Amino acid sequence: MNKITVKIDGMSCGMCEAHICDTIRRAFPSAKKVSASRKSGEATFLYDGAVDGEALKKTISETGYVFVSVSEEAYKKRGLFK
Repeated sequence: MNKITVKIDGMSCGMCEAHICDTIRRAFPSAKKVSASRKSGEATFLYDGAVDGEALKKTISETGYVFVSVSEEAYKKRGLFK
């Protein structure tokens, strides 16, 4: 499982955040824990495997927001028990 972080310009309200989350869920149906923040200018989600950066860029750009960058890192589940 990988944590994908997408930097996005143009989000200015809660509806913008919801629009980005819905767009990511439609483009990547197996995405989990999708969230977006206008304050940090990014969206994050968990995805099993590598995400196609060009497809993600196209999806975000088609919504009218500005795709800035994407980064990927291994996701480590946190919890009380190891």
